[in-house]
Amino acid sequence: MKVALLNPPWTFEHSIYFGCRAPHLPIELGASKTLLERAGHATLMRDGLLDELDIGGMAEACAGFAPDMIVVTTAPTYLFWRCAQPELRLPRMLLDALRVACPHATLVAVGPHGSATPDAALRKLGADIVVRGECEEVVLALANGGVPGEVPGTAALQPDGSIRANGGPQATRFTDLPAVRWPDHWVARHHHHHHRFEQPHQGSGHDLPGAEVEASRGCPYSCSFCAKIDFRDSYRRRDLVPLLEEIDALRAQGVGYLYFIDEIFLPNRLLLEALVGRGLKFGVQTRIDLWKPEMLELLGQAGCVSIEAGVESLTEAGRAELDKNCKLSTDELADRLIMAKQHVAFVQANLIQVSGDDPAMVTAWRERLLAAGVWANDPVPLYPYPSSPDYRKLFGLPDAQAWERAHAHYLGLFDRMSDIQDDTPLPLAELESVCRR
Repeated sequence: MKVALLNPPWTFEHSIYFGCRAPHLPIELGASKTLLERAGHATLMRDGLLDELDIGGMAEACAGFAPDMIVVTTAPTYLFWRCAQPELRLPRMLLDALRVACPHATLVAVGPHGSATPDAALRKLGADIVVRGECEEVVLALANGGVPGEVPGTAALQPDGSIRANGGPQATRFTDLPAVRWPDHWVARHHHHHHRFEQPHQGSGHDLPGAEVEASRGCPYSCSFCAKIDFRDSYRRRDLVPLLEEIDALRAQGVGYLYFIDEIFLPNRLLLEALVGRGLKFGVQTRIDLWKPEMLELLGQAGCVSIEAGVESLTEAGRAELDKNCKLSTDELADRLIMAKQHVAFVQANLIQVSGDDPAMVTAWRERLLAAGVWANDPVPLYPYPSSPDYRKLFGLPDAQAWERAHAHYLGLFDRMSDIQDDTPLPLAELESVCRR
């Protein structure tokens, strides 16, 4: 089968989206491509930003390939599935263009939207199939001739307008995922170093390409705000051999900085020891309470120049309310962050807006960390994503109106957005007007 794998040319006007807007490698598509080609299928992979294609250009490229099946992701890479833009405007526009350019191809949508609310996503997108959960093995099953709606983790629109579905979200085995290879011209254009903020004199290779990799998938914790119930939930660690093969291939393509997209980069002595001496810089997202002093030192020796550590609330009660299951006190967390700064050039403590955190206390804690060189953000509001425990506490299980309900709740709670959001977010119905015709 001929399968096209597409990442739309993302834009986020008037969205509440607070993820990074720079181009990143679409790992879900790259991993799918790896499994498809290993099984003998022909693939075409295009990324709107990295290939510098608009919607018309992507549709034209697809038409030239004449695919049997086209896979479109509804969020810009796995890295941002857990904080995706709520609106499906851009994927719908791309799918509309593909329906015209490739009228005989089956249109498949993958991503967090269809994972949480498959019926609503199918109807908003106008796709033939949505995949629930991690997509690589489901896409392969469809390419191998699996029947849409019978393959586990698929929901398919039927000729009479009904939806045929089989089972809930799927999880890819992942641990033995072969090395993913990326086109040379993508790597050459990938100038973005995700979450890298140290000064150039503190770390080399700022002028070299960046890239994203994953050493693990999922998280053993169940924090109430984290949108991972329907994908990338259970923790799995990738085998070291294919991971290092992928990293070395990126090095050979000129990459100087990696960002591990892992939901939580847990201490992994074998990986860190393997990275020592490879000459790479990298960034991670983790929990500082899980790192002992000797492992923080090894993390720095391995090349880590950026830590984003979720602290969330500055009270033990607040962290307990968020189901953080954190064993350290607030002072101990601060001490551990300051210790990390001795080995890693940039360390950030993530805070979120929690009702019990006194603003004066937050200000004093941030000032203490800033004086030690650790950056702590101005607490940001939470979006109750349908795949998060918080959504289910507020509204129950997600239904066809789940994204609209979450969006209206979010916009009604706050009188200002964070400094990385658009300052005039619109209601979801307006953002998705193209999906409702």
